[in-house]
Formats: sequence, C-alpha cells, structure tokens
Amino acid sequence: MFDAINSFVQSVNNLVWGWGMIVLLLGTHVFMTIRTKGIQRKIFTGIRLSVTRDPEAEGEVSQFGALTTALAATIGTGNIIGVGTAIALGGPGAVLWCWLTGVFGIATKYSESLISVKYRVKTRDGRMHGGAMYALERGLNMRWLGLIFAMFGGFASFGIGCATQVNAIASVCKENLNIPGWIIGVVVAVLVALVIFGGIRSIASVCEKLVPVMAVFYVIGCLIILVLNADFLIPAIETICTLAFKPGAAVGGLIGGGIMQALHYGVARGLFSNESGMGSAPIAAAAAQTRNPVRQALVSSTGTFWDTVVVCAMTGLVLVTSIMKNPAIDVSAIDNGGVLTSLAFAQIPVVGPLILVLGIISFAFSTVLGWAYYGERCVEYFAGKKALVPYRLLYIAVAVIAPIVSLNLVWLIADTLNALMAIPNLVAVLLLSPVIVAETKKYLNNLDEKDTTPVPYVDEK
Repeated sequence: MFDAINSFVQSVNNLVWGWGMIVLLLGTHVFMTIRTKGIQRKIFTGIRLSVTRDPEAEGEVSQFGALTTALAATIGTGNIIGVGTAIALGGPGAVLWCWLTGVFGIATKYSESLISVKYRVKTRDGRMHGGAMYALERGLNMRWLGLIFAMFGGFASFGIGCATQVNAIASVCKENLNIPGWIIGVVVAVLVALVIFGGIRSIASVCEKLVPVMAVFYVIGCLIILVLNADFLIPAIETICTLAFKPGAAVGGLIGGGIMQALHYGVARGLFSNESGMGSAPIAAAAAQTRNPVRQALVSSTGTFWDTVVVCAMTGLVLVTSIMKNPAIDVSAIDNGGVLTSLAFAQIPVVGPLILVLGIISFAFSTVLGWAYYGERCVEYFAGKKALVPYRLLYIAVAVIAPIVSLNLVWLIADTLNALMAIPNLVAVLLLSPVIVAETKKYLNNLDEKDTTPVPYVDEK
C-alpha cells in the first residue's frame, strides 16, 4: 500500500516538474529580470532598507520583521538537506542550477512582493492581508484562481512548512542525540503552539531574534569547512559548472546525473529553498510597515539573495569539496541529503556535528513558524476567520506525527505542492508585469515617496 502511494506521488511529481514547469519558472525569472531592468543591481539598497524602520507607514510589523519572517520560512532544511539531496540525486551540477535559480529569482521575488503590497487589504481589526490571492482577485479579477492558490498554499504549509521540517529535526536528533522521534514531535508542537497563537507579531518577534543568529552560526561553520577544504575549492567550482551542462560526464571523481536531472533537482531544490515564484514570502511582505510597494519589494528580494546566492551556494561548495577531499564517500549510494551533509560537517572535530544539529533544528523550527503564518492567511482567504483555530490545531498535530512519516515521501509531496502553488502566482506576476514596471518607475528613484492610495478594508467571514 505504501509503495503504491509513493509510486503515485512520484509520478505526479515527475509530471508537474517536467520541462514545462522548469521553463515557466526560469522563464519568469529571466523575463522579470529584463522587465525590471536588472533589479538585482539594487540588492544592496534592499539590504539597507531592511534595517531601516518606517514606523509611520501602514502595516503590522517592521520591514525587518516581515523579512525575517519570510527568511525564517525560506532558510530551512532546503538550505542544508535540500542541497545535499539535489547533489545526491542530480549530481554536483545541480548546485549551479540551484544558484542561478536564486540569482534570477531575485527579480521574481521583487515582483511578487510588489504586487502583494500594492493589492493588500486591511481587516476591521487592523490586520494586513496580502499575497497572490489578493493580487489575482483585485488586480486581475480572477478570484477563482486566487482561491486555487490559497488552497494549494494551505495544503503546502503542512508539507514544506511543517512535516519536512519537523521530520528533519527528529532525524538529526535521533542520529546525533539518540532522542526518540515522538518526543521531538511533541516538544516542537508545544513550542510552535506557544508562538503561532500570538499571530504575525508574535512570529515576527521570535524570527527577528532567531534568524540572524542561526544564519551567522551556520555560515561560520561552512567557512571553517571551506578553509579545511581550501585545496579543493577551485576544482569544486569547475566540477559544478562542468557537470551542470555535460550529461553523464565524470570530473574529479564525481559523475554528473545528466542535464535534465541536474536541472530538475537544482531548480526544484532552489525553489524549495528560496521560494522565489512560489508566492509564499509575499504573504509576509504584505504585513510590513512600508510607505510604498517598491520599498518592501526591494527588502523582500534580499531574502532570495541571502538564502540561495549566499547560504545555498556555501552549502553546495561545502558538500562538493568534502566529496572530492574524501573519495571514500559513495555519493551513488546516498539518496538522503542529510546523510551527505552530516559527513561533510563531521570534518570539524566535535564542533562540526554540533553546528549541523543546531543549524538544522533552528532553521527547521523557524520555517515551521513562518509557514504557519502563510498557511493561516491562505486558509482564512478561502475558508474564513472561523477556520483559523482548526487550522492551527491541525498544524500542531502534523508536527506531532511528522517524525514517523517517510522523509522521501514528504519531500516528494512538498515538491509537488510547491509547483502547483507556484503556477497561479506566476500567472499573477506575468499578467501584472506592466503594473510592476509602472510602480518601479514611479518609486525606485524616490523610495521615500509615500503611496497615498488607501488600503481597502475587507469584510471578515
């Protein structure tokens, strides 16, 4: 029975992640890069704005709070286990495609965040709601597609946001600390419950403190390993670039999985990691205190930069240099990215496994929090405010049972839901690209100008 379910999910995953999805995703990234005239050039402006408060603007949380909430959801196991899985299944060439997805994805993250803020609405109690569903409804008069996005987003939150993350925490704790999975599930569920019932302000408050610390801690660990593997750094970069384009090639003792496999797993894990084009991070962006859509769009775009261009790239280099330095590692026999990553971090005596354990726990836990908010906004859109408490209880229940679910099956389901969620969002970005261009022209060179368009109220159901 389980094998039949796994086989079915694999078939659906292969269908939605075919060439059509890859062309749509990468095509949107490149198209919006051209339409915004290379908005990536403003990445450092976005970084500056991310730590600049705008308290007089409308919104529930600061720009930094919205960014760290989005980063909490994106910097998760996709950066650690996901990159390892991409290399194990798609070969080292997948790292380059994952990285390129991030570089060009900055433009898509900017675009989807801009329309999320522009078309956001306010509830009577002052809460800001936004995201692809509101852009589709208010910008394109396509509420039916907004409902589809919201339903996919609500279901996706249980997979990408909760089950995969808690499963990863349980796996690493069992392997390194010998703690039974069910205990981890209960502990994580209790901690999540304490935070998510406080809403976006509670989640953002935790993420503002947790995200910077966990990211710096993990990057330091990666830098130590890269110093230890310094002799293999240049060969690793050459290998990654070569195997991204040569099917079945062998370089430095590593074998490529073929262009399609490298593309598939690189792009899929890139999307899983940075979520550019998925429409998730803009939901948090809509809650930010910002005086115009472009300011927050620039801030949101930095999330993809930190997540993929920096963290995922470092993880990929750590793994490939470690494999080249230790030929005894049989990549062909490993289909779990967590195992590959554990072997890499084991190079740092004593401290290495600790960095990995703490990194996975903090990254994954923060992702659970961020996606709980995304899921709430999606569920409230299609089911009303009355559905929030049942959703939160179910989300917590998934956290409890996640440690006993097959990780491979969970990853497959998450990959599939990612693609299904991305399609309506990319439709919104592409069809509203003239609006994105117009808003960019209006505000990009005058970021302090205030948008005087009132945010409309929405009736709560």
